[in-house]
Amino acid sequence: MAKQKLGILLSSPPEHKNVKTVAGLVEAALQQEVQVYLYLVDEGVKNLNQTTITPLGRKGLKVFACAYGAQRYGISVDEKAVFGGLVVLSDLIKGCDRFISFN
Repeated sequence: MAKQKLGILLSSPPEHKNVKTVAGLVEAALQQEVQVYLYLVDEGVKNLNQTTITPLGRKGLKVFACAYGAQRYGISVDEKAVFGGLVVLSDLIKGCDRFISFN
């Protein structure tokens, strides 16, 4: 049986309570061997420079980020995430068993 896939959209900045909620949800899902995909958009891209989300990538979280948002907020494009646009987000929504959004 294939692993379940969970997609999460996060548009909240690092200081918002949604970030801690998402991090906890990701941790729990990874412990249950769920494949987790996180798409950061708008101010959510600022989380790429924080210690809350980035370490989860080493645990199996697959991180995607809006390239426009990264450019807008001066976030450097590097190996922390796959950068793309709405087509990437659309593919994640279509390809996941469940998709939730935190705004």
